[in-house]
Amino acid sequence: MKKFTVKFFAYFRDNRFNVKECEYPTGTTVGDIIAEYDIDMEEVGIMMINHRHCTAESEPQDNDQVAIFPHVGGG
Repeated sequence: MKKFTVKFFAYFRDNRFNVKECEYPTGTTVGDIIAEYDIDMEEVGIMMINHRHCTAESEPQDNDQVAIFPHVGGG
């Protein structure tokens, strides 16, 4: 098992949480975390581990911070 922090941003926080310390089995990917919270991968704009861009296949390690942002719009 690995412990790390998951952070959601913008409307991904709705009916979820802002920041949560989580424990997941070894081999868990960022994509697994996104799927667990019923977030459509097409809505995800940015995924980061420790402030660095990552992919859905990236595996967080102990004490990492995972940040998940929706697409950013505006004008």
